[in-house]
Amino acid sequence: MVCPLAQQDGLGARIATSAVFFAVGTGLVVHVRGALLRELRQIRKVAGAAQSVLLRPLPPRIDGLGLAATQLSADRGATVGGDLYEVVATEHGVRVVMGDVRGHGLGAIGTVAAVLGSFREAAHDEPELGGVLRRLDRALARHLRERARGEHPSSGLDTDHPVAEDFVTVLLLEIHPDGEVYALNCGHPWPYLLGTGRVAPLASADPLPPLGPFPLPAALLAEACGQLLPGEGLFLHTDGAEDARDSRGRFFPLLPALAEAVHERPVVPEAVLRAVLAGLLRHTGGRPVDDVALLVLHNDRRRVPLHQGHGVSRHLPYGR
Repeated sequence: MVCPLAQQDGLGARIATSAVFFAVGTGLVVHVRGALLRELRQIRKVAGAAQSVLLRPLPPRIDGLGLAATQLSADRGATVGGDLYEVVATEHGVRVVMGDVRGHGLGAIGTVAAVLGSFREAAHDEPELGGVLRRLDRALARHLRERARGEHPSSGLDTDHPVAEDFVTVLLLEIHPDGEVYALNCGHPWPYLLGTGRVAPLASADPLPPLGPFPLPAALLAEACGQLLPGEGLFLHTDGAEDARDSRGRFFPLLPALAEAVHERPVVPEAVLRAVLAGLLRHTGGRPVDDVALLVLHNDRRRVPLHQGHGVSRHLPYGR
């Protein structure tokens, strides 16, 4: 209002006035946009750090086992979804958890944190794998009660509350120094045993129900799955890998992809992971609609005593 040019009626003055306001407006927009981009980068940096603490990167080796793992979130901008995994070396052997929380998003991430936090303590404290599973079950129940009270303080956790329907599929493995593998499975896909040119399910027993809706049985005996011999590997996954579909609705052929990854070549965790992940992304066009977690373990130990009744007899080749 006090600008001399703005008070003149000539065409040149109007053009000059418009140019001045345009320049000022453009400068303000650029400044605000830069500030927002800096804030967004900072938020993503903090979120990435928090998510890496929750689902922390695995080392390349733990107690003679080579490792490689990855996770894809169905939510854009997130590196952690409703899938979880962890590998820890304990005095009871190397213990592994792979799980899948119902749904994804912030609610699922909170459940992942509760289950992983419980596993990281129980894996060291509990001498039996069944004790670890019971600790996870109690931690999940506690988390769901607290979440229900937080969302509806007066309701508690009744059977009609949506949180009461949440569940987590969980696979627990225990790998001893001699390669003996024991497992407890609650509604999760069984891993695949990998050898040079061989792919076979680790076990075929019916799993227990997922954690959450049903109580655990009184007796929790771990399934004996034989030995993981030197040079062999295990491929663990969540059902997002097998259920991934292409544009025509066809499921991802996980078993053939694994067979191709180990065809006439040794099992290398990073190579197997890259091959399967590349095939999965090609199949889905780079946009999986569900969370996916993949974990490959390889026995790098040189000498493992063979136990009678285990070994070659359970290695069933996959016919392509």
